[in-house]
Formats: sequence, structure tokens, C-alpha cells
Amino acid sequence: MSPPFTPLYIDGEWRPASTGATFDVRNPTSGSITGTAAAASSEDCAAAVQAAARAFKTWEHSHLSVRRDILLKASDFLLAKGDEIRAALREETAGTDDWLWVNYEWSVDQMRDIASATMRLRGETAPSIIPGGQAITQRRAIGPILSIVPWNAPMILSLRAVAVPIVCGNTVVLKTSEISPRMQAILVEAFAKAGLPAGVLNCLSTSKEDAAARTTELIANPIIRKVNFTGSDVTGRLIAIEAAKHLKPCVLELGGKAPVVVLDDADVPRAARAITSSALLHSGQICMSTERVIVQRAVADLLLRHLRDLFSRIKAGDPHVDPSAHIGAVFNQGSAENAINMINDAVKEGAKVLVGDLKREGAILQPHLVVDAKPGMRIWDKETFAPVVVLAVADSVDEAIDLANASDYSLISAVWTKNVHKAFDVAARLRAGTSNINGPTVHVEPMRENGGLGGSTGYGLFMIDDWTQLRMIVLHPEQETPYPVTAKL
Repeated sequence: MSPPFTPLYIDGEWRPASTGATFDVRNPTSGSITGTAAAASSEDCAAAVQAAARAFKTWEHSHLSVRRDILLKASDFLLAKGDEIRAALREETAGTDDWLWVNYEWSVDQMRDIASATMRLRGETAPSIIPGGQAITQRRAIGPILSIVPWNAPMILSLRAVAVPIVCGNTVVLKTSEISPRMQAILVEAFAKAGLPAGVLNCLSTSKEDAAARTTELIANPIIRKVNFTGSDVTGRLIAIEAAKHLKPCVLELGGKAPVVVLDDADVPRAARAITSSALLHSGQICMSTERVIVQRAVADLLLRHLRDLFSRIKAGDPHVDPSAHIGAVFNQGSAENAINMINDAVKEGAKVLVGDLKREGAILQPHLVVDAKPGMRIWDKETFAPVVVLAVADSVDEAIDLANASDYSLISAVWTKNVHKAFDVAARLRAGTSNINGPTVHVEPMRENGGLGGSTGYGLFMIDDWTQLRMIVLHPEQETPYPVTAKL
């Protein structure tokens, strides 16, 4: 049986690349081919953008109830696709069932939440400074959007990248990850089945070799009005540079190096469980993954005992064939090797490995717990995107906060303490877009997307304000007022 083929979706039609080019998609654990996908050409990219431009002329003025109903129908379609989503997640990204809920149940719920956002697309009116006139503000769509999405949470991160702009009246050109094109095509199919007009959403997949060139062409296309990208800070900086050449705004949701501060009055066993879960879920390949732990000295030994026990009991492997495995492989062998190199560099600089064997089996990397890490070490300063946590000990609350903030990342954090006043004080002083009190770092609230405060985490959100422009219309009074220059004639 031949592996499944994922085509392009342009102007309401599924089609192969204009050149017929394809690329293979491989499973991270086995390396076997799990699918093929169309490799978009320059002509395909231009066609997708043109389709988005044509569709925008009418979609911008579509009734809000039409947008809402399409998203609700699309959520019902996703709900019925559980088995297909599970298979694609496992085969393309080595995702486990623990990660399925984010890319299935949570995605369905978020689609429905985004549908309700039409109620927030409203403006204001006020008397003009000219007597008898009116000033009116409206939230209006921006135009065709380029959305570039990653593989690590392929459904939920693609959903927000396209659904929020679409519900605001924009049209979208979606560029999938070369690692997970089938997973992301399922989302596009949901919109198509729900009756989204042709051209409102277009989907392009590219080979790894062509990705940079095709992305540069798409950003440079004058029809594209705004860009969003979710992925590494290294690639995010390159995309920001390209967008800046054309003065195009971006939303960049990049890396994370989430710190957890454990104070001396914390519920240590519970904190250890939350840290372990957020560090090892999806093998640490989440922007919200716990990567750094800063603990006050009085409870450091107790926390380490609990973390060592938990990390030692969790096994990496292929949970789909090995029932004793809890987490899967990282997305390729190079990622596993990079994490090992970061740990080895830290050991040379004085850190110690408390749990872990500093080995990999292909892309399978066992959990690692590293102590005595400090700012300036690469393992402290850079995202590992692997099942690796570093720990440092602080003598005071102020020192713990300084260590937590000693990072160029600013996405999310957590603090553990039983003192509510201390909790709010520390949470407010942590430089993070979201701070959790007595909870895991892998957490999202619908009232506000997690987003960075600049630096290696990027900037901007997937909220209504980010995907609309506030425009003003001024109605001048019927009675003519004197105009400068002509009033003197």
C-alpha cells in the first residue's frame, strides 16, 4: 500500500504542485516514509496569494453570522476526525496519546471559542469635534495573511494561525511544516467541508530544500499584508528581517525557556509532579515546556529527590509498540544530538547530570535532569526542545527571581508557594507574558493567548486586536463649516 499523498489547496481545489514535485514525510522514530506531499513551486505560491486577494474582496464584507457558522461546522468536522488525527499525529510527529488531546479535543473547543469572537468585532461612535458631526471607529480586516506554522502541535497551532484571521474577515495563505503536512491538511479540509468560500484559505506545502526560497517569495508578495510565524527564534529572526524589508508587520510566537520558581513553603511533591509533566510532555517539544527550575535552598534537596524519582521512572521510546514507554522520540536525530551536546557543554562548565545517560537511540532521548546550571551556559540560555531540565539553587526570593529572569525568553513561568501574597508578588516580578501560581507551565487560558514580551520569544498575539485594524470614518455635518483659505474668498 502506497503512503498517503497530501496535495496543495488553492482557490478551493486540491491539486498537485504545478511542477509535479513531491517530497517524502518520515516518522521521527523509525525513519520510515509515512507519506508524500506536493512541493509547491513559485507559480503555486503566486496562485495561492492571488486566490486570497480575489476572495478578500467579498469575504471582508461577509456577515459575522456566516463566519461564525462556518467555524462551528468545521469544529464538528474535526470532532468526527479523531482517528485520522491520531494516526497523522503519530506517524508524522511521533506524538503520543498524551499529546492527542491538545491536537484534537482542545482544537475542537478552541475552534468554537474563536467562532464566538465575532461578538467582539465592533467599533465605537462619538460626537465629532465639529458640532453636528460624528466620528465612527470600526474593526476591519487587514487583508491576505501569510501563516507559517510548525509541526510540534500541528493542529492547535495551525488552527489559531488561520481561524482567528479568518473570523476577523481576512483571507489566509497557510504554509505547512514539511514535517506534518497531512495533519495540517486535515484542518484545511474541515474548513472546506464547512463551506468556506474558495480562496479564503489556501494551503501550501514545500520541501525542506525549497522552504526558505518559497517563504521569502510569499513575504515579498505585495498582496500579503501581515505575517504570522510560530517556530524557533532562529527562523523567526530571519522572517522578521524579510518582513522588515517590505515594512510588513508580524506576529512571532517563538521559543520558550520556561522557569519555575519553587519557594521554601511550596507543596514540593505537587510542584515536582507539575514540573515533570510540563518538562516531559511531548518529549519537551512545546514552547511552554518547563526547562529551568530555580528552588530555594531550604527545600532544594527535597525537590531534587522527588524530581529524580519521577524522571527516573519515565521512559522514552515508541509508546505505540512498547507499552512501557511514556514519551516518544524528538522530531529528528539532529535534535537529540543537539540536546546531548548542550548537556555535555554544561558538564564541562561545572554542571552535573543527576538523571540521564547522555546517549540517544536514533531520535529517542531519555529524560535528563541537570543540576548546578547557571546563566551563561548554553543549556541555560538556549531552548533545548527536548526532555531536559536544568536546576539552580537560590538563597533568597530576590535571587530566585533574578535567575528566572536571566533569559532572553519571556513566554511563560510558574511560581510555587502557599503564601498568596508572596505568590502574586513573585508572579508580577517574573518577566513572562503569563505567570502561573501553583500550576504547570504548559497551560493556556482562553481570555488571553500566551505571548512573549520580545526577545527570543517574539511578540504579538492571536487575538482579535492583532488581526484587525481600527479605522475611523468621520461624518461631517450637513451644515457647511468655514474652510481655511476658501472662506476668505
